[in-house]
Amino acid sequence: MSTTPNPPLPNPRRGLPAVPALAAMLLVLLGLGVFPILGFRDRARIAAAPAEIRAVLDAQADAWNAGDLDGFMTGYWNSEELKFYSGGDVTKGWQGTLDRYRRKYQSKDAEMGHLEFTDLEIEVLGPDVAIVRGRWKLTRSKDSPSGLYTLLIRRFSDGWKIVSDHTSAADPPKPS
Repeated sequence: MSTTPNPPLPNPRRGLPAVPALAAMLLVLLGLGVFPILGFRDRARIAAAPAEIRAVLDAQADAWNAGDLDGFMTGYWNSEELKFYSGGDVTKGWQGTLDRYRRKYQSKDAEMGHLEFTDLEIEVLGPDVAIVRGRWKLTRSKDSPSGLYTLLIRRFSDGWKIVSDHTSAADPPKPS
């Protein structure tokens, strides 16, 4: 009796070594293709941030100079987590900050004056957060107070908002 070898059975695992190679290649392509796109998107947001932040501060100054304190406050985060540091005090929350501005600048004897922001330095820390430093000056009929400020500003779905404001006033000039 002669024996002829049986034909080999099909191997269901045959070709599987190619699967890990394909998976590895796919991961490399995704790494080269997708992640730089995401990085580019973040870089584009970071590049656009200074102009967008400047626009928020310009809109605040315009609203202030029009006597529109509610419009000025749209540059602030409308949250109880907002913090405003000035004159040795900490004011918490959007409403508390608005009330403070009203007491100081819209009470019976107060004058809002003309507000200017100068020497602006915008340091973008990431696609959605920045630190802003600069000078402020109010020109009023009886005085011209001025000082420095540092803002922590974040991008929300409705735009950039100040989440923390530290404002200091310079000593008034001494009479000569």
